[in-house]
Parts: sequence; structure tokens; C-alpha cells
Amino acid sequence: MTTASIVDNFPALRQSIGDKSLVYLDSAATTQKPQSVIDAVTRYYEHDNANIHRGVHTLSQRATQSYENARKSIASLLGANRPEEVIFVRGATEAINMIAQAWARPRLVEGDEILITEMEHHSNIVPWQIVCEQTGAILKVAPVFDDGSLDIEAYKSLLNEDTVLVSVAHVSNAIGTINPVQELCALAKEAGATTVVDGAQACGHLQVNFQEIDCDFYAVSGHKMFGPTGIGCLLGKYEVLQEMEPWQGGGDMILSVSFEETTWNDVPFKFEAGTPNIAGAIGLGAAVQFIEGIGYETMVSHEQELLAYGRGVLENIEGVTLVGASEHNAGVLSFTVEGVHPHDVGTILDHAGVAIRTGNHCAEPLMRRFGLSATCRASLSVYNTTEDLDRLGLAVQEAIRILG
Repeated sequence: MTTASIVDNFPALRQSIGDKSLVYLDSAATTQKPQSVIDAVTRYYEHDNANIHRGVHTLSQRATQSYENARKSIASLLGANRPEEVIFVRGATEAINMIAQAWARPRLVEGDEILITEMEHHSNIVPWQIVCEQTGAILKVAPVFDDGSLDIEAYKSLLNEDTVLVSVAHVSNAIGTINPVQELCALAKEAGATTVVDGAQACGHLQVNFQEIDCDFYAVSGHKMFGPTGIGCLLGKYEVLQEMEPWQGGGDMILSVSFEETTWNDVPFKFEAGTPNIAGAIGLGAAVQFIEGIGYETMVSHEQELLAYGRGVLENIEGVTLVGASEHNAGVLSFTVEGVHPHDVGTILDHAGVAIRTGNHCAEPLMRRFGLSATCRASLSVYNTTEDLDRLGLAVQEAIRILG
């Protein structure tokens, strides 16, 4: 597909904000949805709306097949060993909380250590703080350099015989840093730790191979890879999932129930209690097909060209400073404007039809690391163009003229 033909797949991009055509640069918060994903969700509700795994009638059978086909598609795209290693959840946040409560809480004891990094999203900080309060475990944090890259030597030094679990972001949502997660997981395993990778920001930008990374768990957020909101998945090694107890109780996660005893269903169903987001899973399956139609190689090449172009645009504007612009970056332009609060910049840009994100990006500790309370964040996707980044630059210049 050409960039123009890719853009044509996204109906939300064919609109104006006031009298300006929309430039959407907030894909790290959520990607826009291609028509094929919207159609897949609509088709389910219009033709196949039924609960899954429970009905013998035609609608239930069709819904079940579409739901399970989505699981197979995700397993194939992300390199799982088998479809059963894919557990549907609401998103990466729920996936990490599931690991914290179903794997970590029953196993951790006082003095055990959990290692994360300074660039983590709150969703990969707070669940571990809660588990530490529950168990007496200790949370350790590996620092980042001034360019936003992880201090690997400091990370190594924090690994020891007390490190029971390591949880790291594949890609930073706030500054776009791509971590060498395969290396980080290998180092953690040498120390005997179980490994978690927060892939919320990765799957819409990078080829992910669960087997090659060789982590125990990988968290996926569907709405950041062109899928619907409220759907994602947890990839877990089958043998590790088998050892875990369920996190929630209810329908479909049981084989049999009596008032005296309940037996659990097989993996992955023992972790999918209640009626799931069927339409969301089907929509995520359609998003996988959309990604496969473009190809990750094309996506990465396009976004890296845009990243370099966008950095050039912003670096040429006096008063603009890029934040955490590491060499390995997945299409995030985080920046500040001298003398102007990011929220004010964002407001001016919105009037110019340019949508960016401003704030701490659910990464307050990282913002404090850089001595900031907030940044402006323009985040890229496959549907963006150099013209979008030119519009960004002009709008930032206008904000400086008005507010500087």
C-alpha cells in the first residue's frame, strides 16, 4: 500500500477540526481504526451477535469461530508457541494486574525483589507497588540516561539472587525508547527471575516475536495496534500459565462447580471468566489482518523516516527542546517549548487542527527524572505523512508567536 492508500482506510482522518483538516499525532494514546476493523465489529453485532462457547445454535457457533480465529491470528502475528498462550483481557493494564495478582502475589515473600525501569508507564509501576504492599517484596528501579535510553549496566547491577520478577516496557509510551527486551530478559533469567514485557506501545510499530524475546509474559493493548478499545491480550508461556491459579471466578473458567468444590477449565479459558469482549476480540483479529496486509517492515521504515523528518522540523524551531530522543525510538516526538506550558501548546495546536498529547503521559517518575512536570508528545503511525509534520512545525511556531 502507498501512504495515500493507507490513509484512505481510516475514516476518522477524513474530517476537519474547525476549518482545518485533521492532523492526528496522538497514536501513542490510541491509534485510529481502519474501516476493516469497524466493519468487523459492526458485522458481529449485525449478524453474529451471540455468546460464545455455550450455544449450539448457528449464531453462537459463528461468533465462537470468529473469536477463536482472532486468538489464532494474534498468536501467529506475535510469535506465540500455540493459540492457548493468548489470553484475552481488556488491555495491557489488566494483563499486568493479572500477573501481579495471579502469579506474583501467591509466590512472593518478604525480601523478594521486583525490578522495573525508570521509564515505565504507571500501569507497570502501580500493580507492583500493590503486590509489594501485600507481600513485603521490594521494588527496585533501573535508571535511564539523559537521552532516555536504559542504563544497561545499572540494570545488571540490580539483578541478584533476590530478584524474583523483572517487568520492563518494550517501548516507552512517553518518549518512544525501544528497549532491548530480548537481552534484558536473558539477563533476568540468568538471575533466576520471571520476566514480564509491557508491549502496549510495541505491537502497533514493531515486529514482536514472543518466542524470540523469551519472556514469560507479554502484555498487549489492542487499541494501540488499530484494534478496538477495551481489548488486549496477555501472552504467557503455556507451562507458566498452567501453574497459575485463576484471577477471577465465574462462567467459562470452570469445568464443574458444586458447593463443595470447583475445578478449573483449561488454559486459556480458566483466565477468561464471564462474557468476554467478543466484538473487541473479533475487531482485534481484523486489526491483525490489516497489519499483515501492510507488513511490519513497511511500517517500521515509514515511521523511522517520519521520525527523522519530524526531529528535523522541531530542532529547527528556536525554543523547542526534544526530550529523551534516543537512537532507538518507535516514532515518538516528545518536546517542550521554552516559556510555554505544554497544555497551552496543545490548545493552540488543536485550533490549528493538529492533535497531540500533553501532560505527564502516565509516566510521572520519568518526567521527574528529566526535571519536568509535562511534555508535548507527537506520536506517529503508519497513516502519518511529512505534510503532517510540517503542519506540526507551523502550529508550534504559531504557539510560540502567541504565547512566547
